[in-house]
Amino acid sequence: MTMVTTTEGYSAVRDGGAGVLDLSSGGRILVAGSEAVMFLNGLVTNDVKTLERNSWMPAAFPNVQGRLLASVRILNQEQGFLIDTETATRPKVLQLLDRFTLAGDFRVSDLSDESSMVSVQGHKAPDVMRSIFGEAGAGITDREVTTTTWGGHQVTIIRATHTAEDGFDLFLDAGDASGLRAALIAAGAAPVSEETAEVLRIEAGIPRYGVDMDESTVVTETNLDEAVSFTKGCYVGQEIIMRIKHRGHVAKKLAGIVLEREATIEAGAKILSVGDKEIGRVTSTTFSPKLDKTIALGYVKYDYLPAATEVKVSVGNTTVPAKVSDLPLVRGSWYQGVEGVAALFDCP
Repeated sequence: MTMVTTTEGYSAVRDGGAGVLDLSSGGRILVAGSEAVMFLNGLVTNDVKTLERNSWMPAAFPNVQGRLLASVRILNQEQGFLIDTETATRPKVLQLLDRFTLAGDFRVSDLSDESSMVSVQGHKAPDVMRSIFGEAGAGITDREVTTTTWGGHQVTIIRATHTAEDGFDLFLDAGDASGLRAALIAAGAAPVSEETAEVLRIEAGIPRYGVDMDESTVVTETNLDEAVSFTKGCYVGQEIIMRIKHRGHVAKKLAGIVLEREATIEAGAKILSVGDKEIGRVTSTTFSPKLDKTIALGYVKYDYLPAATEVKVSVGNTTVPAKVSDLPLVRGSWYQGVEGVAALFDCP
């Protein structure tokens, strides 16, 4: 099937339509057994004990220093806990889990190669889902997990965004993915390339492991606050994460940067104050068609985090004026009724 051009794929998601993203390259790991909750709760930041059947939660695997090893989503299903993580962190999550398989009733199965995940994103994503799955697929709420069938094949659905637009993630057997993807496109969703998905991700302010966060990053520096329970019992790295919480804030945090003119920025470029003090670094960058500006994600020291703070970004031997932005940089249909950064910069 011919891929829609970057411009068309972008517009389908961002301008009121819907697009299909292939996210099958990530890791999907099933954890089961009577002691699954106990072991998982000692490894991740969120409270798995509170996760009801047919619901999901974000979580993080930290190390003993409270630094990030993996960002995940945990789905509580009849067959066990499905852990969905990025491609880069699949091996690490498997390693962290496998060491407990001999410690009790705790079973780990890597389903990554035999399963797939596609995502429908955009304002019209519910319409596309409704045309194929009916209200059972389109009417689910945030953090709900539902399992239905399509053409005799089982599909697990959650409501989630990768673009700051409304969206649904669909988990199914690998052999069924191409047929479902074709059905979603026939229902009105445009195929979205990896290049376009990356632009949408940066606009949405969603960090990517190995790019915007890694093992040197404290969990709470990455805006993964919803992935952390501050009331649960002991887990790896809890002491550091709680110490930062009680201190009031992290020293730096992931933020958006909007440049005043188009520029080519290298990852790792310095972010400077107007007085030329180094206050951060760039991690991801792209040109935003929606804002008609070069944008970036980067870590900024706490005192410079307020939106519209004037900064400069190092570009080669010069600097480009910029402003700090709250995340997401573009607030789409996922944030209905919430004013976005576009208003701040007088963009459409």
